[in-house]
Amino acid sequence: MTTVQAHQKRRLSPLLAPAAILSLASLAWTTWSLVDLLGTGLIGVTVAAGADIIWGSVIIAEARGLRITLGRGAHNIVPAFGWAALLVVAVFLSWHGITKGAPAMAAAGPFLPLGAKAVWVLALADMRDPAALTHEDLHTLAEMERHMTLEEAQHDIEMRRRTMQADLVMREVSTDFDIEVMRQDRSRELHRRRPLALTAAPESPTRTDAPSEVPDERHDAPLPRVAPVTAAAPRPAADAQPHHTGEALSLEGLSKAAAVRIVRDAHPTASAPQIVERLAHHGIEADAAYVRTVLSRTKQQRNGNGGYL
Repeated sequence: MTTVQAHQKRRLSPLLAPAAILSLASLAWTTWSLVDLLGTGLIGVTVAAGADIIWGSVIIAEARGLRITLGRGAHNIVPAFGWAALLVVAVFLSWHGITKGAPAMAAAGPFLPLGAKAVWVLALADMRDPAALTHEDLHTLAEMERHMTLEEAQHDIEMRRRTMQADLVMREVSTDFDIEVMRQDRSRELHRRRPLALTAAPESPTRTDAPSEVPDERHDAPLPRVAPVTAAAPRPAADAQPHHTGEALSLEGLSKAAAVRIVRDAHPTASAPQIVERLAHHGIEADAAYVRTVLSRTKQQRNGNGGYL
């Protein structure tokens, strides 16, 4: 069963006034007749008022366009309710006339509610707009509205589900971020509290120049102090040249540059070739250019530092 209420713009009809007057008269007549028929006094007003209410409710439903069908495309059964209620009232009114022994009352009694019903049917038909939507159109629109309402509800549920999923993802990301920040803070704290490790400087091994080492005054070992040789008595010019015999210099274990310096200290007047000869006597190979280079650097050190070790 389908119920559709037609929301239509209605016009006012001149038949509304007669219909309302006849309805009031019918209610009064029906109430009196039923109370007199039942013979129960004032309690019978309830039955009479109930019948009038039923009949008036059906009239209002028809005026509002209420439609009740047993299926799509079936006839409206609301007017049938009204006619059925009216027939029951008419039967009671005729019965009242018969019990009173008044055939005229039995015949004319139902005429007033029947006439009011007929006038109401005419008034409602006159109030309908010819351009208004039919009941089938209203039913189609109602179906579309119902489907749209369903889609809106589904959309709301889907959006709620997506919002929940997004909130879950954001919470997971926030938790991971907090964990990472905490881990970094703990790492910095552990690094800050770690004892300071001091690394000892490596010891420089004792450096001994090999006999074939290239002379470099920055890397040569310090020279030992050698006591100056006391000059003997003056010798003749023929003996001014140095000779190899009787020389007591010890050059073992010294670098080539140190040996050059010792020989020069022992023989201040010796030339570069003579120093080369004395070095060769002790098993040290050197040339005159090397000797001159060592002597030049030694002289620069003495002039700049006031001496050498």
